[in-house]
Amino acid sequence: MKREIVISVLLNQVQVGIIEDHRLVEYYLERDCKERLGTNIYKGRVENVLPGMGAAFVDIGMAKNAFLYLADAVADIKTGDSLMVQVSKEAVGTKGPRVTTKISLPGRYLVLMPFQDNIGISRQIVAEEERARLKEIAEEIRPQGTGLIVRTVAEGRSREELQGDLDDLVKIWSAIEQKFRSKVSSPLLYQDYDLVHRILRDVYAAENTSIIVDSPQMKERIVEELADLGVGEQTSIELYQGKVNLFTYLGLDKDLARAGSNRVWLNCGGYLVFNQTEALLSVDVNTGKYVGSKNLPDTVLKTNLEAAREIAYQLRLRNTGGIVIIDFIDMADPAHKEAVLQELGASLKADKTRTNLLGFTRLGLVELTRKKTEKLLSHVLEVDCPHCKGRGRVLSDETLAFQIAREVRSLAVEGVENISVHCHPAVAGFVIGPGGGNLRALEEHTGKTVSVQGDASLSRQDYRVQSSSSD
Repeated sequence: MKREIVISVLLNQVQVGIIEDHRLVEYYLERDCKERLGTNIYKGRVENVLPGMGAAFVDIGMAKNAFLYLADAVADIKTGDSLMVQVSKEAVGTKGPRVTTKISLPGRYLVLMPFQDNIGISRQIVAEEERARLKEIAEEIRPQGTGLIVRTVAEGRSREELQGDLDDLVKIWSAIEQKFRSKVSSPLLYQDYDLVHRILRDVYAAENTSIIVDSPQMKERIVEELADLGVGEQTSIELYQGKVNLFTYLGLDKDLARAGSNRVWLNCGGYLVFNQTEALLSVDVNTGKYVGSKNLPDTVLKTNLEAAREIAYQLRLRNTGGIVIIDFIDMADPAHKEAVLQELGASLKADKTRTNLLGFTRLGLVELTRKKTEKLLSHVLEVDCPHCKGRGRVLSDETLAFQIAREVRSLAVEGVENISVHCHPAVAGFVIGPGGGNLRALEEHTGKTVSVQGDASLSRQDYRVQSSSSD
């Protein structure tokens, strides 16, 4: 499978897109690497332990204490303990970052786990002989009492290459340990490299990957970094110098727009509806405009099969984590249900993030889980709407007009003579009513003079009701 890495640089912002089969499958954005917490390692102090929650709060020098599940601690802890923790999930909303004491240090081919004692092989490496070879090498070279994960890019690499990567990781770990034992002024013990380096280290494979950049300086940097990683001799880097933004030129903005929408249309004419909550994502499948050509079961099956492929793709691009519930269109034939499950499972295999497909529930819904890693795409690109506060709904014009009328009536009993209303013209139309009927009725009911002015500079949700006292 051919893969392209697209890197666009503007001011202090770096965008990275991963393209597979001409579609954007992963998107990363880093505006300031100093603000990034993910995978950072800190020297923390346990502020309090809550056995009833199976958790502890750890001070790592941030505005909010970090949250540590006791199950993620490699030893018993108590209040006041100093311990080494690594951020496993960045702060979201009012929640502080989540941390673990199970430290992991990623390299080019290996991940070193100092406090664990096991070997893992990337599930993206499927050939059994190669998995066995890599596991044997990892068992031979790993330091006693530590764990290793063999990464996907290690496939086909020699023992010497893996050993060299491990030696670099051991040096980094020794430096972290030394900082932890010393009286350092900053809690930060280790910060991973910036986005560009991490992408080259974790994703780039010379045999099937090309790189497109829109900055000469970035191209020079990538050449140097790939050479340091030992893959510079086969590097394919294209410098884009067009007038149109690189992501727009490649059509990636359209993929991002679809991933940011609650409704996603399928090629067959059906569509998906995504509803994200804090705990889970629900996906509803609909036939939409698709009427099929044979019979209803065939129409439903084709829609569900395409939906299964698109859902797997959207989960990866949106970086959805946690529980996912899918409401496929009802299928009476068990063979059709099995076909849809197989299609979904096969499509999920392209995702490097661990997923667990649980199958159909008693209610006919498909349930799966996807490991939480980075932030949701929506949290990277968007903020809650200041008008609806993230609910996705706002008060109707009619409701706002009624709300304004109630405020006018409340002011009328306070001894005022004139009342003025400033609101959006669409809302003003409902306050005034056809032929001014609503406004006349309001003045008769309150016995006051009421003026209504439409102001297009106001949002539909904003308005002002003002009054002046009688002399």
